Amino acid sequence: MNSISTVSDLRSALRLLEQTPGQLLRTQAPVDPNAELAGVYRYVGAGGTVMRPTKTGPAMLFEKVKGYPGVRVITGLLASRERSALLLGADQKHLGFHLLRALDHAIDPVMLPEGSAVPCQEVVHRPPLDILKVVPAPTNTPKDAGPFFTLGIVRATDPETGEHDVTIHRMCVQGPDKLSIFFAPSRHIDVFRQKAEAAGKPLPVSISIGVDPAIYLSVCFEAPTTPIGFDELSIAGGLRGKPVELARCLTQPEYAIANAEIVLEGEILPHERIREDINTNTGHAMPEFPGYNGPANPSLPVIRVTAITHRRNPIMQTIVGPGEEHVSLAGIPTEASILRMTEAAMPGRVLNCYAHSAGGGKFLAILQCRKAAAGDEGRMRQAAIIALAAFHELKNVILVDEDVDIFDSNDVLWAMTTRYQGDRSTIFIPGVIGHPLDPSQSPEFSPDILMRGITTKTIFDCTVPFPLKKHFERAQFQELDVTPFLVPSDRPFSD
Repeated sequence: MNSISTVSDLRSALRLLEQTPGQLLRTQAPVDPNAELAGVYRYVGAGGTVMRPTKTGPAMLFEKVKGYPGVRVITGLLASRERSALLLGADQKHLGFHLLRALDHAIDPVMLPEGSAVPCQEVVHRPPLDILKVVPAPTNTPKDAGPFFTLGIVRATDPETGEHDVTIHRMCVQGPDKLSIFFAPSRHIDVFRQKAEAAGKPLPVSISIGVDPAIYLSVCFEAPTTPIGFDELSIAGGLRGKPVELARCLTQPEYAIANAEIVLEGEILPHERIREDINTNTGHAMPEFPGYNGPANPSLPVIRVTAITHRRNPIMQTIVGPGEEHVSLAGIPTEASILRMTEAAMPGRVLNCYAHSAGGGKFLAILQCRKAAAGDEGRMRQAAIIALAAFHELKNVILVDEDVDIFDSNDVLWAMTTRYQGDRSTIFIPGVIGHPLDPSQSPEFSPDILMRGITTKTIFDCTVPFPLKKHFERAQFQELDVTPFLVPSDRPFSD
């Protein structure tokens, strides 16, 4: 089945998964969205940097959510590389290249004509609102600052230029019609917010939840691949071969994804801030992608929700913070971007890239490289420097040769064991910006670190020096068809 033609929204994605053995688990067991739902999925399929025991498993659809008749919750839709590839109609080892092709053939989104039937507006809730009476925003752990929307695609418009942006941000429910929103440094919508605030005006936003997985992967591209003003929804158009459809919001001068399951319309208020854990005082936000509880932010912008719209019997989509789903969302677009930049700098030398699960899709990248001539010695390290410079969150890069499977951690560690010497194969780049959610990047961890978020980036060169390549050839086995040998014997075992 071709997912390009069959998947157009969340529901068609789930139908495809249900036809594929082992990819979707539906349960009728009633579940509490407060910590229980994430606690269940931790064992079923969260994977990634989630505390063990965990595993990479199927997506899970909870069909009975306590307190929310008629509302379902899906998690783990993209929590495996295999499933992400299935949903995009791609090969799982070349997902980065697949996204690059879509980037090169981007199709701009389109606005539904006035008067069109809009799926995400089948049911409309207007003020007075109580968000948690309509939508089951989950908490992942008992220490969360509160209920969070973790897969809400925020769309906003630059008040000066009219340019648009879409990104995913964590948003905590702080009151009946209030959300806090966390912006990582340099996020484009935060730039729009600052411009609006400087003019004393609110910034209109739409928050679309539960959409085609191609949209989620597309909106996770970052600069420099998608600079400010680039509409990432056009990449989703390229992935599907047709434009993403947008619908005008009912209470804000903004547009939402027309076939989203749930849309929150609202505005980021100027000069209003809130402590993220003001209702719980836990000191924590929620579990973040490195596997630790993130600290509650002391001062965040506030969104006032002015309407909630949704499809009939909506499906709330959420993510378990430090799971394999974050690896897919953050890592696959990063792989595409690294491949683009290194190919431009040194064509044909970097064969593939994997943003490894151990780094949550952000901290660790493995580059598969090819040295074709003696003059290529040192080029692989240059490729690593390009990746580290472009993505400030990237911390470590491992370089391996073309005979190493970058998606097999045992093979990568084999290369590190037999093709690496710590004193000559390690390159340290100290004192550069990293990611504040890495708890080792703090003055408490090392007195050499001046402030939180400063790190030492490291390149592990596990490639064979070109003059020695013939001495590092892997043992070659006979090539043959093993199919006849895999038919089980029909005779009982006997001594």
